[in-house]
This record gives sequence, C-alpha cells and structure tokens, in this order.
Amino acid sequence: MLPWKRVLRPLAAALLTAAVAVVPAATADASTGVPSSGWNDWSCKPSAAHPRPVVLVHGTLGNSVDNWLSLAPYLEDRGYCLYSLDYGQLPGVPLFHGLGPIDKSAEQLSAFVDRVLTATGAARADLVGHSQGGMMPRYYLKFLGGAAKVNALVGIAPDNHGTDLSGLTNLLPYFPGAEGLIEATTPGLADQITGSAFLTKLNAGGDTVPKVHYTVIATRNDEVATPWRTQYLSGPDVRNVLLQDLCPLDLSEHVAIGLFDRIAFHEVANALDPAHATATTCASVFD
Repeated sequence: MLPWKRVLRPLAAALLTAAVAVVPAATADASTGVPSSGWNDWSCKPSAAHPRPVVLVHGTLGNSVDNWLSLAPYLEDRGYCLYSLDYGQLPGVPLFHGLGPIDKSAEQLSAFVDRVLTATGAARADLVGHSQGGMMPRYYLKFLGGAAKVNALVGIAPDNHGTDLSGLTNLLPYFPGAEGLIEATTPGLADQITGSAFLTKLNAGGDTVPKVHYTVIATRNDEVATPWRTQYLSGPDVRNVLLQDLCPLDLSEHVAIGLFDRIAFHEVANALDPAHATATTCASVFD
C-alpha cells in the first residue's frame, strides 16, 4: 500500500467521524413516522396564531426523527404544524442521511415543501435546519424558486460558508486523492468543505435572497462548523445570534445546540413568531 493511502484512510474516517457528531446514533427509523399527532400529521391545519407550517431540515448523517426529538415537541407545544423530511440518502445507507450531493438534496426539499403547502393550504412555510440543514435550504431559496414559498429560514449552527472541521480539511491537499475519495463516496461532505464549487456558487453575489427572513443561531463552542463566525450571513434581512451573548453559561457545541439546547430553541421560537418574541436569557432553559 502506498504511504499516502495509509494516511488517507484514517483521514477520511476522521472526516466522517466529525460529521457523525452532528447527530447521535439513530433511535427510530424515519419510515415508521414519529410519535406525535402534531409532528408529520398531514391533517394538521395551521392556526391563526401560527399560520405557516414549519419544515424541519436535519443535519449531515441525521434523519427526520433523531434530529428533532427535543425541538419538535417544543414547537408542537406552542401550536405549530411541523413536518420533517429525509434527504441526501445514499444507496444502502439507512438512517444516516444528508450525504448525497447538496443540490440534489435541495430538490428533495423543494418537493417536500410543495407537499406541505398543498396539505396545509398555506401560502408559505418556515424552515428550521440544523448544520447542513440550515445551509442547504439556501440553495432551494436561491436557485429552485423557494423564495416565493418560504417566509423564514432559521439555521442552527449552519455551515453557510463552509467548514474546515477545526482545521482538519486543511490537511487534504497533502494527501493526493483524498478530496476525490470524499467527493466520490460522500459528496454531501465534500460540498460542505470551505471553498467547494457548491459553496462558491451558493454564495456568489450575496448569501441571502429578498423576501426571506434569516436567523442564524451559533455557538462559540462549535467544533464542526468552523470557524464558527463563518456560519453568519451578511444579507440585509439577517439576524445573527451567538448563544453566549444571550447566556454566557451556555456550553453547547455543535451537537447540543441542535438537539438539546433550550436557549437555542427559545431563539427559534422568537424567529418563527417575532411579533411575540421575548428576551432570551439563561432562564430560558425553563421555558
């Protein structure tokens, strides 16, 4: 075996391990549905208080169930019609999704939003995504007509301008063939590396589109979508939020901010209903 291949294999494994950190091991098969009458309930009709359905978009190696076991009930309790999808599936890889080409994943999101709008009768939806799920919808908004169907995009730790995985991807040029291996086997990972062709196209000419409200919720402790400031958007209708500015005691990193952090959840609720937003503080964990 060539020497570089002995290094390449553990490097590729390390990239996958870092991505796995986005979502813990699956606890339920998304094909069985979710145990909630308000989550993926296709008979749900939005209320006057919350007239837009909310589509939850999982992160890399996540699925429509696991990524939302805490946030979905939190929003359901507040009266939202909620829907979550699986996207970016690779053949023969169950449960762990978000690995396919991101432009194709955006097409799956487009079809799913259309289905949600048809079922609910709503004119527009709101999107909430974690990690890749907070970035991928921007392709749908910018290139697939999503801006006419979406009111707001809330990204929780989204890798909007790519990630260097805490510097790990900077090693790729030293190992010929490494980038090609990642692109061939897990294109959804390759698309998220800083400077990828996908991200260059996505962010060319501005990182937002008109008529969509954007919120980015980041944590200083992020070890996956790094450097953490690259998560921020710079368009005119953007609210960039750092958890530690709201609660200095918040220690959440990339996984916890999307799966468990009720301070982040409170900011999601504020973004979905800004007219009734309340201050987010350390006490928001009790909301």
